[in-house]
Amino acid sequence: MRTPPTRMLRPTPSIMRTGARCLSTGATRQTPVLQTMLPAGCFEGKVAFVTGGGTGLGKGIATKLSELGATVAIMSRKRGVVDVAAKEIEEITGNKVIALQGDVREADQVKLALDELDERVGIPTIVVNNAAGNFISPFERLNSKGFGTIVDIVLKGTANVTLDAGKRMIQAETGGVFLNITTTYAETGSGYVVPSAAAKAGVSAMVKSLGAEWGKYGIRFVGIAPGPIKTKGAFDRLDPSGAFTEVMRKNNPLGRFGEVDELANLASYLTSDYASWLNGEIIRFDGGETVSNAGEFNMFSAVTQDKWDDLERAIRESNDKSKKTK
Repeated sequence: MRTPPTRMLRPTPSIMRTGARCLSTGATRQTPVLQTMLPAGCFEGKVAFVTGGGTGLGKGIATKLSELGATVAIMSRKRGVVDVAAKEIEEITGNKVIALQGDVREADQVKLALDELDERVGIPTIVVNNAAGNFISPFERLNSKGFGTIVDIVLKGTANVTLDAGKRMIQAETGGVFLNITTTYAETGSGYVVPSAAAKAGVSAMVKSLGAEWGKYGIRFVGIAPGPIKTKGAFDRLDPSGAFTEVMRKNNPLGRFGEVDELANLASYLTSDYASWLNGEIIRFDGGETVSNAGEFNMFSAVTQDKWDDLERAIRESNDKSKKTK
């Protein structure tokens, strides 16, 4: 195991200033003077491993941790995606980012990725289980393969990463923290995303169960349950036609979607030493949507059979385009 190299965080004007303005809680979000809530360099010397780190929420979290001084490794199934993301994050933060290719569904690929990370910079003590899959469909239109694919990515994938990384932490007596990205409907349930709801409920249960079991090893488990945060990858599958995006926005008490940098700031706090007594907890992060309207996808009861056919065609076309980019 090697010690992570010491490096200086590239300061930005926003980090250098003090006295941030209050953040608006309405439909129009004011940009605060301080883009980062934690002090510069507070993750210096730490190694972080982020699954699904090539796009969306995972990329946002990886960027924030790198900005705060962590040595960050991001993993994705697609080599092209993860290589590009690593370079983009490096350009923003000035810190080296390690790109790893691997499928969380395959335990041997997870092991190879973590072996490479261990050899290059050391065992990660921050693990973000973010890799996920989801799509909209009535349950009766699914087959076992469609159901199994989502469960394998979300639940089995989280278990594979947690087992391998956790055993390394325990053996090396490093302690650490796992952050699982779950969802609000893991708690409430929701129609039309049953595979995701079931799998994410399992991921939430792991936060609570392993928070109790592995605390003795100095390992914490925390989770974030986001509401709708508009990222291209997620919305291409959940609302490929764009027909329901505005409805979801209006359904939120704050009248807007969450933003990636808001979630990334929360993630950085939860995985930092400032949250060292926070364990076994999942933070709901949805602008009040759950308390206003539990089950964000239940609105799809109004969709006609003809419209479902249109949506399925749009989803297939989106998937075909994605496969061609591999």
